[in-house]
This record gives sequence, C-alpha cells and structure tokens, in this order.
Amino acid sequence: MFGFFVVINVIVCCLLIIVVLMQSSKGGGLAGTFGGAGMGAVFGVRRTADFLSKVTTVLAIIFVVVTMMINFFFLPGRTSNESVIQTGTEQFPTIPQAPQQSSPVAPTEQPPAQ
Repeated sequence: MFGFFVVINVIVCCLLIIVVLMQSSKGGGLAGTFGGAGMGAVFGVRRTADFLSKVTTVLAIIFVVVTMMINFFFLPGRTSNESVIQTGTEQFPTIPQAPQQSSPVAPTEQPPAQ
C-alpha cells in the first residue's frame, strides 16, 4: 500500500510539473512548445488560463493530501525525538586499520646501565 501511494504521488508530481510548465507567462513560456497554443484555440485564451490554473490547484491539493497520508499513516514509528548529533553515535563506519608489524630487532649491544 505504501508503494502504491508513492507511485500515485510521483505521477501527480510529474503531472503538476507539466501543467505548470504549460501555463503561459508574459514571454509565452513553454506553452507553445508543449501544445499550449493548440489548447488556446480550443478553449480560448482566457479559458485555457482558467483551466490550467484550476488543474494546478487540484493537482497541488492531491499532492499535499497524498503526502500527508504517506507521512501520517505509513511512517509513524520511523521518527525520533533526538537528532543525530544528540545520539552521539558515529554514522559512518570506520575503516579498520591494518595491524602494524614490527620488524624484529637484532640483538645488539645492550645500552649501558646507569
């Protein structure tokens, strides 16, 4: 179920990006590239802007609702009140050091006793 809502959220997010990019700005935006000019001929220029703004609002609301559902229903026990700094544990594994090998010392003269 978690995966289903994540997939829905990704699809809504992609649709939201496309709809926002299709809205024409003062400079024309990307509306002409993605066929926004054709939509203007079908709906009329004013109605296209109204339609795209309503679709943007609906997709944004769906995105927020699905994100809240994922957060509240599927991830309740995965949060902690302590930060990583407060726990004091090291997050990255340490690299084990190779044991140092000492070279055998040849018996030589003993230092004079004092």
